[in-house]
Amino acid sequence: MDSLPDAVVQYILSSLTNAKDVASCNCVSKKFKDSMPYITSLYFPRSIFDHLSHGQTPDGIVMKMISSTSRLEELVVYCRFTAIGLASWLLLVSPSLKNLELRMDDLVDQNTPIDCPSKLECVQVARNLESLKLWGVLMVRAPKWDVFHKLTILEIVGAKLKDAVLTEVLRSTPNVTNLVLLKCEGLRNVWIELLELKHSKLDFYGLGSCSLTLRAPKIESLEVQGCSWIRVRETNCLKNLSIANNDGRVYMVDFGKLTMLESLSIRGVQWCWDAISKMLQFATEVKHLYMKIEFTGDFEALLPFPEINFVDFFKSHPKLTSFDIHGAMFAALCHKNSLKNVDSSFVIPSLEEVVITVRSPLNAEQKMSTLEAMVKFANKLKKMKIKILQMRSGHCSADDFFEEICKFRFMNHKLISIE
Repeated sequence: MDSLPDAVVQYILSSLTNAKDVASCNCVSKKFKDSMPYITSLYFPRSIFDHLSHGQTPDGIVMKMISSTSRLEELVVYCRFTAIGLASWLLLVSPSLKNLELRMDDLVDQNTPIDCPSKLECVQVARNLESLKLWGVLMVRAPKWDVFHKLTILEIVGAKLKDAVLTEVLRSTPNVTNLVLLKCEGLRNVWIELLELKHSKLDFYGLGSCSLTLRAPKIESLEVQGCSWIRVRETNCLKNLSIANNDGRVYMVDFGKLTMLESLSIRGVQWCWDAISKMLQFATEVKHLYMKIEFTGDFEALLPFPEINFVDFFKSHPKLTSFDIHGAMFAALCHKNSLKNVDSSFVIPSLEEVVITVRSPLNAEQKMSTLEAMVKFANKLKKMKIKILQMRSGHCSADDFFEEICKFRFMNHKLISIE
């Protein structure tokens, strides 16, 4: 290292981010210590200050390290800190700071006096932020933020907040293009209006009964978990859509035209059939379709899917390239009238890969006919995987059905695999 030019040493050491490594390098030599101001990113792990002594405080140590840098662009703090400490750090580095990630611990530490600025309000000091990521936030009142004009990435994970507070936070970040809200609790009616938003992942924690209205004309990728009512009318740019509700029902979906949609995933225990059929009608241009919904039904009763015509389904989704279906949807395609009068010119033009999860051996003859039809009419098919790991095997016909699947695989061993 002594034979390297100072500029090369500075370039190498400027790649350090872990605060413990940076502190260690300060003790190596004067050349190493003189390179520390060139560090652009600092990361303080969760347990870095677990064994402090001699009156040292996390706030003081973080302040000392930050003050040794000349142009800090990224600060990640997972260790404990106070609002006063955070305000002093950000005041020092705000002109250059672009990325800020904080583990707030508000949900376990709620002792901040009401008349003192909260940690969340202290973030206002860093006016030039481009990315803000917050963990464990308690938002009982809206932070007094001005507008973050440069902020394009906002992530909030593990938060308790109210509808009105979220609305105020998003008003302060009008130019966000990437929005992530994960395990957010306390929301009921969510209204999001972000005209520059392109990618969003929304996970609402609770009973799965939230309603979501999203206005984002540039949205390209959207993932939603935990909503029963979803309205997204401006969808001209939407390419990837995922909707799931593991704890409640999906009652209503209202989307605009999904002409650009390439990938659709819909999952959950129970969806109203109107919501399922609407999604399939909206997504006629989809290339990749994943369906794992156990039951339908508008109320408490869990009902099977109604019959779906095999030919009509694939004719209405001509661009479908990969299709992953769970037991309920597969059973709906396997009714006796589905393949009665198939036109000789019928083909499934684009299908290349199919994954089918079989949950029941009932109606085995029709299920085998449907599997055979997929192989016969999908002239571009390259791979079919049949999953039977979760099949209910107590029924007397299970062994016979499995034997038929094995024969089917043997006849099409280049295409078909059994899991």
